[in-house]
Amino acid sequence: MALRACGLIIFRRRLIPTVDKPAIEFLLLQASDGIHHWTPPKGHVEPGENDLETALRETQEEAGIAAGQLTVIEGFRMELNYVARKKPKTVIYWLAEVKDYDVEIRLSQEHQAYRWLGLDEACQLAQFKEMQAALQKGHQFLCSSAS
Repeated sequence: MALRACGLIIFRRRLIPTVDKPAIEFLLLQASDGIHHWTPPKGHVEPGENDLETALRETQEEAGIAAGQLTVIEGFRMELNYVARKKPKTVIYWLAEVKDYDVEIRLSQEHQAYRWLGLDEACQLAQFKEMQAALQKGHQFLCSSAS
């Protein structure tokens, strides 16, 4: 059976979008262990939790952002299936916007750094094609729903 995890693709909109920089920036966290990969906050579902509760709890634990500081975007849910540490894994992501552009990020011991990045830079750091696809689809969803 696949391991199951849930997370939020957290974003903010730049206050003053410029022609050469996209208006949307994604939050990525760098893992403290393994290959020090970059992903949005995510984690394993605990007994009695639903998937979205897991995503919100993990975001609070890993980035210090409480549920009340976020707006979960309706209509976007993406499931990634891949192999991690030789085991099948399923990760479900939702999009969530921070209500305060300058929200304070407080990392747990699981992560050593964070960055707010435009789509291209986020995809370069994300490394894994499944994560890149999730960021691209999230960006596409936000851009198409804004018009």
